[in-house]
Amino acid sequence: MRVLLGALSFVVVLAACSSPDPVLYTIAPVPGPTKIGGPKVVVIERVQVANYLDRSQIVRSSEDYRVDLKSNDWWGEALASMLRRMVQQELAQRLPQSTVLSETGAVSASPDATIDIEFRRLDEDRPGNVVLQAQASVSFKGTRTPNVRTYGFSVPAPSPAVRGEVAAISTAVGQLADALAMMLVTGR
Repeated sequence: MRVLLGALSFVVVLAACSSPDPVLYTIAPVPGPTKIGGPKVVVIERVQVANYLDRSQIVRSSEDYRVDLKSNDWWGEALASMLRRMVQQELAQRLPQSTVLSETGAVSASPDATIDIEFRRLDEDRPGNVVLQAQASVSFKGTRTPNVRTYGFSVPAPSPAVRGEVAAISTAVGQLADALAMMLVTGR
């Protein structure tokens, strides 16, 4: 009886210490204006995120010299992979005459243009706006020097909850896709 009570007590203590299942979030594609022209085949080669963002938990803010996480609000997949997938979908929508592929995907083709993106910041500032800071490089077939641009977008979150932050992140990534589409069409 004593052994049974001890085992039962142990199970109760373990259950009390466990945390609830995390809530998983994903970035959603945001439609944008379509552009005519652009390279026939575009390949997204590298997408990197700053190390402080490279985690399961969603980073709420990096203000005031600290990284604020919400322990039970997680990304549904690795952030760099999700960002690559969203930019690919959004560029395909914005450039209907182009085929947009991911270097990590199963389908491959010889690219007419390649893109590398480094996300340096993707979290909320003090007032609650999502700040996206990124640097992108677009290289065109036959040219030696890539076009490199630094981008910064600030999008107000529609609500103070994590869902609002994720919605604002989706909008900011859409704005980045708009800028990349323009860069691919104009060549600059």
